Amino acid sequence: MKTQPNILVSVSPNNIATITLNRVDKSNAFNAEIIGDLLTALNQLKINKEIRGLILEANGKHFSSGADLHWMKNMALETEQNNQKDAAQLAELLNQLNHFPAPTIAVVQGAAFGGALGLICCCDIAIASINSKFCLSEVKLGLVPATIAPYVCRAMGIRQAKRFMLTAELITVEQALELGLIHHICDDIQQEKQVIIQQILSNSPAALATVKTLCRQCEIAMIDQSLIQYTSKLIARVRCSPQAQEGIQAFFDKVPPSWSKVNDINE
Repeated sequence: MKTQPNILVSVSPNNIATITLNRVDKSNAFNAEIIGDLLTALNQLKINKEIRGLILEANGKHFSSGADLHWMKNMALETEQNNQKDAAQLAELLNQLNHFPAPTIAVVQGAAFGGALGLICCCDIAIASINSKFCLSEVKLGLVPATIAPYVCRAMGIRQAKRFMLTAELITVEQALELGLIHHICDDIQQEKQVIIQQILSNSPAALATVKTLCRQCEIAMIDQSLIQYTSKLIARVRCSPQAQEGIQAFFDKVPPSWSKVNDINE
């Protein structure tokens, strides 16, 4: 009988949301229930226009061991059609995390295996403790990292992703930094998390959301006249926006803009 929720969701007074993986007794392994809980949480949080950032972290020794093998064993007995419906849930979870309007930060400790790398690579920023380790372990079980592949390949590059998907070798935290899976190795991961939150809270929410959209557009589009016109129109619109006008004037007035919450970091 389950006595603890699979995930914990909170929003701080300074509007930083946190989703915490909480299936500690199973090393935060994914199953259909936890994927559904995560998807529900993301859908609820994204409609809250006050959210300034989203932290994705985990309780326990490990970030996540990936797919729950008892779940995989049961799904292997289902039809291919039912498996496709099941897999579509994880694909939609990754899509929603990738398109979350506010900045997203993955905070990783211990093992992050299989599908966990998809969650990490969907986040805008990823930091890891010195004891972290990573693995695209699917092929050892006769599986493939299909739903997470677009995000992992984007983070690591196709050729590097192929290497680690084909070998299923362990990726050290130092290699993860070099590969682009994470941005920083932390002696004190909670302190580094607070530094990043403070940086986000000092920036314009509208500008941050627009940067995320801009980066997605640059990722999928060729550098042609269409993209050039898109970026020109975008900066023209942003320059005339209320937050840009306020931010520039605040700089000249040597005062913080209204959105700056750096003094409220410990609220």
